[in-house]
Amino acid sequence: MGRTDWLAIALAVVLFFWALGAYNRLVVLRKAVVDAWAAAAEVQWRRHEHTHALLAALREPLAAERGALQALAQALAQSEAATAGLSARPLLPERAAAWLAAEAAFAAAAARVTALSEAAAPGGDEAPPWAAALAALRASDQRLPFVRQFFDDAAAAYDAARALFPTSVAARVFGFGPSGRI
Repeated sequence: MGRTDWLAIALAVVLFFWALGAYNRLVVLRKAVVDAWAAAAEVQWRRHEHTHALLAALREPLAAERGALQALAQALAQSEAATAGLSARPLLPERAAAWLAAEAAFAAAAARVTALSEAAAPGGDEAPPWAAALAALRASDQRLPFVRQFFDDAAAAYDAARALFPTSVAARVFGFGPSGRI
């Protein structure tokens, strides 16, 4: 074996270990995105549970506002479907876009029902029967931006690794697609 043969073997070994390292880095970053979405989805599911409880508590007191309650129920169903879709495949940008659209509709409907529930609350020091459900929903709403940011940070790190040369070559070869940021 000549010197050229040894150089070719050394170059092949270096390229193999580089590709292995790039692949492993992308796998770790992709798993971080999946784990971050799992944390966000957990908060989402709790929020959905609290919304169901609020809707049940408000059915009778806001009977005259049936349209607002139905709009929230529909937005909730869309949000649940979008959350389930993104949970199944958290790295698909189109599912993240569908989740964002569903969340916008949910937020608008929830804000309307919240305002109506506050207007329907009895005066004085007496708390309305739906106060606990509303407080639980608000607590979930306060946690949501933090877990969404955690997901976005993980997705940004993954996308940045995919975009940098020479890892971008390995990403194309091994089929690592873009993430869906929320």
